[in-house]
Amino acid sequence: MTIKLIGKSLSSPTVRVIICLKELGLPYELESPASLQSLKDEDYIANKHPFRKIPVLFDGDFRITESRPICRYLVSKYQDKHNDTILIPNDVHKAGLVDQFISYELSYYDPPISKLIHQEKFSKRLFNKDPDPEVIKQAREEFAKVLDVYEKLLERKEYLNGEYSLADIVHTYYVYGIVTHSDLWDNRPNVKNWWNRLCNRDVIKKSLEETKSFWENNENI
Repeated sequence: MTIKLIGKSLSSPTVRVIICLKELGLPYELESPASLQSLKDEDYIANKHPFRKIPVLFDGDFRITESRPICRYLVSKYQDKHNDTILIPNDVHKAGLVDQFISYELSYYDPPISKLIHQEKFSKRLFNKDPDPEVIKQAREEFAKVLDVYEKLLERKEYLNGEYSLADIVHTYYVYGIVTHSDLWDNRPNVKNWWNRLCNRDVIKKSLEETKSFWENNENI
C-alpha cells in the first residue's frame, strides 16, 4: 500500500519527510490540505493531527504525526528494504549520537531559524505584517552562536555523525528559507563544507530546488 503524506511543499517539516522518503527509496503520495482553515476542521483534528499541524503520514492504517518521529518510524521500518542507504546505524552508540544531533537541531538550531523563516517568508504573506528588523537581528545573533558550536562539532568530519545520517537530514530543510543569510555559513568553513555536501546530494538538491521554485513562483501565497 502506498504511503500517503499530508503536507505542503512550502512546509519545511514536510520537506524533511520527503527527503527521508526519497533517501529510503520509498514511493509516496503527497496530499495537500485544501487550506489552512481546513486544518481546523473537526475531522482533521480527530483523524489526522490533534494540534492541527502538518505533516501527517499514513502507512496503510497506521498514522503518525510530527516530522522527526515520522522520519524515525520510516527508518525503523524501511531502512535496507529498498536500497542500501543507512540513516540510523545499527551500532547502538552511533544510533544514540544520531538522536543526540537530532535533539540539538530541535533545541538549538531550529528556534532561531524558525524566527527568520517566520519573519521573512510568512509575516507579510500570511499575516500582512512587515518583517520586524529587530526580531531578524536577534535571530541572526542567536543562530550565529549556534553555528559557532556546530563549527567545532564538525571539525575533521564530513557529516555530523561522521557518516551521512538522519541527523543531517533534519537540518537540511531550512536551506531555501534563509538564502539571504548565507554569510552565516560562509564565515564558518566546517559548516560551509558540511552544508555544501548536503546540498549536493541528489535527493536533497532536487527537493530543495523544488521548494525554492515553489517560493519563487508563489510570491503572493
